[in-house]
Amino acid sequence: MTSTKTTIPFTGTAEQKAALEKVIADHKGKPGALMPVMQQAQDIYGYLPIEVQTMIAEGLGCSLEQVYGVSTFYAWFSLEPKGKHLIRVCLGTACYVKGSQDILDELVKLLGVTSGHTTPDGMFTLEAARCLGCCGLAPVMMIDDQVYGRLVPADVKGIIDKVRAE
Repeated sequence: MTSTKTTIPFTGTAEQKAALEKVIADHKGKPGALMPVMQQAQDIYGYLPIEVQTMIAEGLGCSLEQVYGVSTFYAWFSLEPKGKHLIRVCLGTACYVKGSQDILDELVKLLGVTSGHTTPDGMFTLEAARCLGCCGLAPVMMIDDQVYGRLVPADVKGIIDKVRAE
């Protein structure tokens, strides 16, 4: 069974809260304040959990629904913390026709999370990408800045085990 929601608890610090409160105070009452506040909040926390969205809504005097709507509409906002390692699997045409969906499926099975989510231990975030610019090595995945090409599903476990061991 695969998880679709991270169980990593929110662990914001007093320093992060103070930084967010300053950002909110600097933007409060200004037209179009929500987007820059949300962007800076994500820079501070690394993502926008419900606790941070609530602070933004209360601080700017807007609804939590409005903050949540913006955070889920724009792809650059993340509602989950990113793992220590980012795994991106290319699903662009060249990779897809050479089996990248099978690579992604193997990662989902191995890690227990679907694309766009982070493992409960905080080790990996799994993402699907449209193109990684390595078409000649299709199918491709990247873990952080390391490219792994010409993959078959049987390669995945060894690569993940190697990254875990480092």
